[in-house]
Amino acid sequence: MEKEMDVKTQFVTNWTDIFPLLIWIGIFFMTWLFMHGADHYLQMTPEALGKYFPVRWFLIAHITAGGGALLSGIVQFWPKLRNYSWKLHRAIGYLYLLSILVSSVSAIVLAFTTAYAVNWAYAFTLQVWASIWISATFIAFYKAIRKQFKLHKEWMIRSYIVTVAFLISGFAYKIPYIQQLGSFEEVTVPLFWMGWAVPLYTYEVIRSSRGRQHKCG
Repeated sequence: MEKEMDVKTQFVTNWTDIFPLLIWIGIFFMTWLFMHGADHYLQMTPEALGKYFPVRWFLIAHITAGGGALLSGIVQFWPKLRNYSWKLHRAIGYLYLLSILVSSVSAIVLAFTTAYAVNWAYAFTLQVWASIWISATFIAFYKAIRKQFKLHKEWMIRSYIVTVAFLISGFAYKIPYIQQLGSFEEVTVPLFWMGWAVPLYTYEVIRSSRGRQHKCG
């Protein structure tokens, strides 16, 4: 306890903390925009919800918990906050884990029900996406329990990349040029794959390159 209190006294912000703060503000703003676009669902009427009305609570849980995952996950990568208090880091981690659990399970329900109203490819894509989301987060949690913190960090990055993919694909579809490429069914499926697969591939390339540099050094 005394050791943790000593660390807390050293928590002083400076100009180097501006960049992490701007990232969090950017994620917060994009999350707000994304969730604001779903405000009409809160009317909870058959007219507002359409095909989602029978599974409305899963839809609300998916959107709300997904926003919580976006906001809680990003602060875990701030080294100063992580080193400031491991108890705080762990508490935020549990909040992130709970948010992912609620949002991803709700996404699975939606993917196996209402998604088929679009088409099979749309439903299958969401099923794979949500499954990867759950599994990557679980592996990150498991590595933390095993105290394999380097692997825990790597899997947390993978988990958060899949989390942010919802924003990437969602905002990409709002681009007028993208919408002109085809119907909703034709455009959204490749966007969903692009949203998580390309950033995840990019991360793996960067990670492997850094690994080779360390070995050469």
